[in-house]
Amino acid sequence: MKSKASKRKIPTRLLGKQPLITPNPWRVAHLIPDEAPRFLSAFPFSEKAALLAKIRHNRLVGDFLGFAAHSLETNVRSCGERSGQVLTDEIYFGVDRSGRQFVVPVQAKGGNDKLSAVQARQDIVCCTEKFPGLICRAISAQFMEGDLIALFELTLEDGAVKVVDETHYRLVPADQISREELAAYAKRKK
Repeated sequence: MKSKASKRKIPTRLLGKQPLITPNPWRVAHLIPDEAPRFLSAFPFSEKAALLAKIRHNRLVGDFLGFAAHSLETNVRSCGERSGQVLTDEIYFGVDRSGRQFVVPVQAKGGNDKLSAVQARQDIVCCTEKFPGLICRAISAQFMEGDLIALFELTLEDGAVKVVDETHYRLVPADQISREELAAYAKRKK
């Protein structure tokens, strides 16, 4: 028998207000030395699995949010009183230098799949409920083209999902980042 929590749905009135989350094509792409094992490209992983592996091996969650973050679990299915049944692609936990602790749900999409604000909202509500002592910082990730990855930090504001930050990362071999590009990065503000 299913619990009442698993039958709950996000109110329909919110669904119509929740758009797809799409990368801004005008964002600068940060070149990052790709530290993912080369054999990843030799196997027929789904694009979503490949994206999550590249994010994990290149420590992009911690880089993006500015604190040490570690993957704890993938494909997490959980239920909450307010969130209902939620499937989160990956959950990270982290701590900053001030000792604040974070839970970071990550949704990832590759190919023609689109990021949904509804999924992000479910992740935020579920993690806030399941880990009440931790600060929730939700991330959505999208493969754009090649090894270009868009990361979004999302939050809830007045019941709607809003983008807090968006950064694009292009994963390249370390020797393909020129001295000129490194000098340009040194002059940029975050």
